[in-house]
Amino acid sequence: QLQFVESGGSLVQPGGSLRLSCAASGFNFGTYAVGWFRQAPGKERERVACIDFRGGSPNYADSVKGRFTISRDNAKNTVYLQMNSLKPGDTAAYFCAHRRRYCSTATTDFGSWGQGTQVTVSS
Repeated sequence: QLQFVESGGSLVQPGGSLRLSCAASGFNFGTYAVGWFRQAPGKERERVACIDFRGGSPNYADSVKGRFTISRDNAKNTVYLQMNSLKPGDTAAYFCAHRRRYCSTATTDFGSWGQGTQVTVSS
């Protein structure tokens, strides 16, 4: 079973950039799709981006398209989320999770949630 550790979150000004990392431990990392999710206080967890097990078909929530980029390095068992042009509305705890092979639009299809990393966008 995979486990994830997220890192890279911090306080950043609007318009700034951050790169989040999701490091996986366990085996067969290369057989899982990995998604990035976020949850702001008082809101439901939402899927931000997902990438399939081979690194193809990245897909994004409409709210982050053109600003966020998901990528993975299977040799390092790590998935990244490059976040540019950050907005106060991006403030949330960011999590990663996995499912077999291909992405899904349903958050409940993912498992092995990490502890999250906090991103705060504020001036």
